[in-house]
Amino acid sequence: MKYKFSTYEVKVQRLNESCGSFRVDTPDQTVAYWREKVVRSPWYDPEREQVVALVLNTRLSAVGHSLVSLGIANESLCHAREVFRAAVAMGAHAVALMHNHPSGDPSPSEPDRLITRKVSDAGKIIQIELVDHVIVGEPSRAYPNGYYSFRSAGII
Repeated sequence: MKYKFSTYEVKVQRLNESCGSFRVDTPDQTVAYWREKVVRSPWYDPEREQVVALVLNTRLSAVGHSLVSLGIANESLCHAREVFRAAVAMGAHAVALMHNHPSGDPSPSEPDRLITRKVSDAGKIIQIELVDHVIVGEPSRAYPNGYYSFRSAGII
């Protein structure tokens, strides 16, 4: 019995050359990237959750970002496979995961904690480190900088 397989060629193409050498080795720098680059993307909608994977080189400089999920007002669908898709294709050293909370409250939900663990575990298997997961919101008394960092909280 002969098997017939369909194959196709995959091409990785940069859509935008504006990332430059944006260093993101702190949560503040990650949020600065979000506020400077992500919110200017044509797909960005502040009324919906967006999950973005920031692709990093060995110096923790951004070489690109990838939209992982465009959700609704209070949730997004996120899978580790999608978080690492661009990172694997680009030969990344690490990724930083980030998403917004349209409510403005960057407090992590239980699903946020769960996906952080799953992505971190998957990254260990494929040897692409998850350096942080940052939830972007608005400044408040509890979050004066307007974000929550899993790395700063000691979870990553």
